[in-house]
Amino acid sequence: MVTIRLTRRGAKKQPFYHVVVTDSRIRQGGTTLEQVGYFNPIPAGKQRRLELNLDRIDYWLGKGAKPSERVAELVKKHRKQAVAA
Repeated sequence: MVTIRLTRRGAKKQPFYHVVVTDSRIRQGGTTLEQVGYFNPIPAGKQRRLELNLDRIDYWLGKGAKPSERVAELVKKHRKQAVAA
């Protein structure tokens, strides 16, 4: 099954996550089908906290991909901000 999930990057105590589409059987940090955004829980200065390509996420959801709980939260929050802007 294809899943949309976070994969951790960044240094110790400085987390940075890529939002990726991957096969659920592949370990975290392994090969991915596509990177569809990023999540920076601790942005510094003018860095953005969340950036998602909603068109590609919708494409993969239409193909049957399942988002993780955290990714589903982030997508919902991003959609709400996009409508407000």
